[in-house]
Amino acid sequence: MKKNLTIIAASFFMACLLTGTSLYAQQKASPPKVSKASVNGNDITINYSSPSKKGRVIFGGLEPMGKVWRTGANEATTIELSKDAKIGSLDMKAGKYALFTIPNETEWIIIINSEPKQWGAFKYDKSKDVGRFNVPVINLDEVVERFAIEVNEAGTVSIAWDQTKVEFMIK
Repeated sequence: MKKNLTIIAASFFMACLLTGTSLYAQQKASPPKVSKASVNGNDITINYSSPSKKGRVIFGGLEPMGKVWRTGANEATTIELSKDAKIGSLDMKAGKYALFTIPNETEWIIIINSEPKQWGAFKYDKSKDVGRFNVPVINLDEVVERFAIEVNEAGTVSIAWDQTKVEFMIK
């Protein structure tokens, strides 16, 4: 009986160990992230995937300058508004949108697209753009290892990776 309990306990321990290892191995290299804030009673939700720099040249390397970027990894980044709002210079209706960008050295183009369910920017369709606006690049002294998008209660949306950051407002 004691031998059977030992065998059962050892088997249970091994099963737990193998399951944990399997789950760890399945974690995404670019995990999904969510940034949320309430801006003047408007619930803002930004869903994106967060890749790491891993010693790579990001803008002008991994992500070419002057080309539409999904603004993160995996599925297209989405921005959802619970009420009508102004994003940058665009008057937006409540709803869910894809957020694309075109990185450039001194300024980025922010793109709000009406098709939120896309994988990356592979089937990006400019005709579905709700609008675009430009924002200046902020060069950072410190390296941001993991791509991040943050929205705060004041309505500032910050996008940062490597030594680059851009910001725009939601009002």
